[in-house]
Amino acid sequence: MAKLVFDIETTGLPPGHFDEVQQEYLFREAEKLPEEPARAARRQEIERMFSLWPLTGTVVCIAMLNAESSRGQVLFLADDFEEAAEAGPVEFVACVDEVELLTAFWDVAKHYEGIITFNGRGFDVPFIYMRSALLNVPITRRDWLGYRFATEPHCDLADQFTFYNGTRDGATRRFNLDFYCKAFGIESPKSEGVTGMDVSRLVQEGQFRQVAEYCLRDVRATVLLYHIWRERLGGIK
Repeated sequence: MAKLVFDIETTGLPPGHFDEVQQEYLFREAEKLPEEPARAARRQEIERMFSLWPLTGTVVCIAMLNAESSRGQVLFLADDFEEAAEAGPVEFVACVDEVELLTAFWDVAKHYEGIITFNGRGFDVPFIYMRSALLNVPITRRDWLGYRFATEPHCDLADQFTFYNGTRDGATRRFNLDFYCKAFGIESPKSEGVTGMDVSRLVQEGQFRQVAEYCLRDVRATVLLYHIWRERLGGIK
């Protein structure tokens, strides 16, 4: 069964994208604080969270690999979108806008019977579903948020490594991808100094390729982690 491993990177829309009523709603919690420095700090915190919500953020990159062959594509937004896609095991494909990026993703996704993610149920899948709906991009796979306690068609490694019982403490505590990679001897996707916290800044600076390469490192690490899970833990109930 062909399986697609993917990860997305997102960034928040600027506050000016929203009308006054929307901004009042978004920053209401900050405006309740009595002191201006505290209000300003809380507004900044909320604005940083825009990239986590599909109504206030956009998809700027999707990296995809075949779980067995490690061939695939990295779709990313860039100013130099007219540049031809690079040939090789992994193609870097620059897109003009989010509609083109999501359309290209769903065109690839329809050829796979299953997907593998890390926290895809909690973030990546609902985010791209909502962004696609908002932009009227046809969704070719609508079954990725089905029965949680199954690995077909969606194997979410964040669920698997916590045995579907992720907690803050105890044996089923959920760790981030970086921590799991280091624990299992896999090179961390953050080893080159870029983390998810840097994505918005890199986009603003026009460093689109750095975002794409970071996203690909996340997916490559997820592929290796998937093979370890399948060989050592797969099938445990």
